[in-house]
Amino acid sequence: MLRNMLMAGAGLSLVASLAFAAEPEGAPVAKKPEASASTDAALFASESVGSDGSVTVGGQTIDYHAVAGTLIVHPKGWDDAAKAKGDGADKSNPEAEASMFYVAYFKKGAPSAERPITFIYNGGPGSSTMWLHMGAFGPRRVITADNGEHTPAAPYQLTNNAYSLMDVSDLVFIDAPGAGFSRIAGKDKEKAFWGVDADAYTFTQFITGFLSQYGRWNSPKYLFGESYGTPRSAVVINNLETGQSVDFNGVILLSQILNFALSVDGIENNPGSDEGYITALPTYAATAWYRKLVGPDRPADLKVFLKEVEHFATTDYAVALLAGAELEPARKQAIAEKLAHYTGLPVDYVLRADLRITGGMFEKTLQAKDGLTTGRLDSRFSGPDMDPLSKEADYDPQSAALSSAYVTAFNDYARRTLGYGQGKIFKPSVNVFRSWDNGHVPPGAGYTPRAMLNVMPDLASAMKYNPSLKVLLLGGYYDLATPYFQGWYEMHHLQIPASLQGNITYNYYESGHMVYAHEASMKALHDDVAAFITKTDNVQAKPARR
Repeated sequence: MLRNMLMAGAGLSLVASLAFAAEPEGAPVAKKPEASASTDAALFASESVGSDGSVTVGGQTIDYHAVAGTLIVHPKGWDDAAKAKGDGADKSNPEAEASMFYVAYFKKGAPSAERPITFIYNGGPGSSTMWLHMGAFGPRRVITADNGEHTPAAPYQLTNNAYSLMDVSDLVFIDAPGAGFSRIAGKDKEKAFWGVDADAYTFTQFITGFLSQYGRWNSPKYLFGESYGTPRSAVVINNLETGQSVDFNGVILLSQILNFALSVDGIENNPGSDEGYITALPTYAATAWYRKLVGPDRPADLKVFLKEVEHFATTDYAVALLAGAELEPARKQAIAEKLAHYTGLPVDYVLRADLRITGGMFEKTLQAKDGLTTGRLDSRFSGPDMDPLSKEADYDPQSAALSSAYVTAFNDYARRTLGYGQGKIFKPSVNVFRSWDNGHVPPGAGYTPRAMLNVMPDLASAMKYNPSLKVLLLGGYYDLATPYFQGWYEMHHLQIPASLQGNITYNYYESGHMVYAHEASMKALHDDVAAFITKTDNVQAKPARR
């Protein structure tokens, strides 16, 4: 999902198809759109449609009210009191607008001050949030192949989601500007909303606007971001806490990347920076272990094996890479043989690569003798090589295996069950490559450094500003897009006091980037997130009311 971001200064959304459907019979009726505050210049009007349903989680049936709709958000610098038209119009006011689509689920009968609310989004950048909505935490879940195979074509099955987070929190699934049913319009609209800081500002404004519209200011509050949603969360939580004086109870990060210099995609374009190879090695090894390519002495326990690999990666391997051209031939041969043992790659290939294997090279080479490409988002998946002679993988077999099920399921669910989308096009993702501004102003810097994007200072700033903020880091062992050890490495290099390291909790699963694509991992994911929210919502800590 992030390879093109590193190579082209933007990001790669999971899919790029469009989907459209006619109005279904019996769907809920949408509320008439309402214009935004500046009716004389509004490009969009907010709208919403309500419906009711129930979901059963852990044997408990939860009745809920769902709202599918849009909120209007303006870019930084917009003044809601400025005159937009006629004599005395403020020409400096930004003209662009975003209509941000969301689906919110509210448990019926739950007091808002005692009911947590979690804001959920995927990444891309430029991705809709259908993945987390239909695969992880919404009340309905689409069934996909759980064995690394391609999910057969429609009809797809939607089922009660026994792993929905509705047992512990109200949920708000948000589509990024331009993606899903969200839209942007107006002068310089791409510049206004497509960029690291512009995107984070937009989400910050959406969240505070939502809290106001639905009266949820005094609820326990959480962010949940996946993939590019994790750097977005780091910037948003710092914006909220230090800029808006809105403390959150927790931030949940799934498949994390905060420092893009650590990515093993595109790293060959930055010679001399070898940390990405080090943090990716345990995932290479996990993949080889899963495919029984680590040799006859393959350990039975994956976690024990990975501890061994992590130690090698941060000691002997790191020292060898640091030596560069000074590495002695005999030592290089020994390191190459160890790498080959751990990764399942041929020794001569590792030597020709100078001990440095990019993600795309690993995906293309691991099963090359069988004409197969290994999955990037989930290395349990494989697919036929597109080009047997290419150096790196040409596509991601997991994306190919699952995307149709998610696109179809969400389109059908949104239109038939939620009653939203009649006459509209749903965009699973939008191509933001050419317009995305990858520059970022770190906290306290006042300018954009000339460096690879790194939002670790933003998360550190938020944690220091609010020392009670808790962070939950989640990852899959088979994720080659955002390797799990990379996230661990980032967290252990945050510029925070040692006392705040205890505010971070780690959980890993035998799955990939979309941890929830593996049902056993999905159950564990639910249990870990639910426990985190219950532990940090402060509801039990409140003094008894009289």
